[in-house]
Formats: sequence, C-alpha cells, structure tokens
Amino acid sequence: MTLTNDYVLDKITVQFGEDAIWGAYTPDGIMTIFTNRESVVELIQYLHNDEELQIRFLTTLCGIHYPEQKDRELCVMYQLHSLRHNYRIRIKVALPATDPVMPTLTKLYATANWMEREAFDFYGIQFTGHPNLIRILNVEDMEYHPMLKQYPLEDQTREDKVDTYFGR
Repeated sequence: MTLTNDYVLDKITVQFGEDAIWGAYTPDGIMTIFTNRESVVELIQYLHNDEELQIRFLTTLCGIHYPEQKDRELCVMYQLHSLRHNYRIRIKVALPATDPVMPTLTKLYATANWMEREAFDFYGIQFTGHPNLIRILNVEDMEYHPMLKQYPLEDQTREDKVDTYFGR
C-alpha cells in the first residue's frame, strides 16, 4: 500500500476530529498539519502505533520564531517518517511567546531529548516532563536565546562599511 497525504489526513481527522487538526497543506509535497499542544503527543503516538501507517521515525524536532505573528510567535515543528512506506509528515504547533511550554516526546523518542534541549537552548521553549532540560550548545549563564529575532543582524551604528561592497 502507498500512503497518500489525503489518506493520512483522513485517518488523522477521523481519529482526532477537526478541533485538533485545524490546518493542513502540502507546500513541498510533504503534508504539513497544524495542531495544538494538548493534542500533539497523542497525535504523534497514534502515528507511531498505527500498524497501517507505521510513522515511527522522528527526523526533526525544532523551534521556529515568527515575531510578526501576534500570540503565535513561536512554533515547534516535528518531521516524522515512515521508513516502511517512505512517507513523511510535518506537524506544527504554534505558541505565544509569553507561554512557550510544550509536552516532551522523550518517552516515545529517545532522540527527542537532544532536539528538545536544542529548542530550549536557542528559542526558550520549555518541554514539561523532559528529564534534563538544560542548555546544550550555549553557555549556561546566557540570559537570552540567540535564535529569537530580537536584535538586528548588523550593528546599526557602524560607519566604516560601504554599502556598495555588500550588494546594496
């Protein structure tokens, strides 16, 4: 059997209803669905345990920052893969920057440990239930999260650069 995006979306919608899945699109051929933090662990557990789907490999878990989206500034994105069917799915959960809390996936995927620590380190996303949520790549006493788009990329006070050298 070949899994299609429509078939997988239908199975998920039947199982969880349209309240848990509130958006789906395929920007690059990979189905991307939006869900909420209350449903995400159960949804991923369902994809993992369903004998027909067998979506059991966590490829990516990362944070994303959308500073222009009010009350949805942060996002946790999961990319999952069925090795049996060579099928991929992307799941996104939007969060307000004032409440960056997600449940952990470490009980289902051991690799989520490192990925969640990295999302915490760079974006400040808290994963409840994580066994050791500490910084993993930055120094421990760092008081900010470097991947948040809170600062300009260049020093605005520099006077020694000539814009023509930078393609402007």
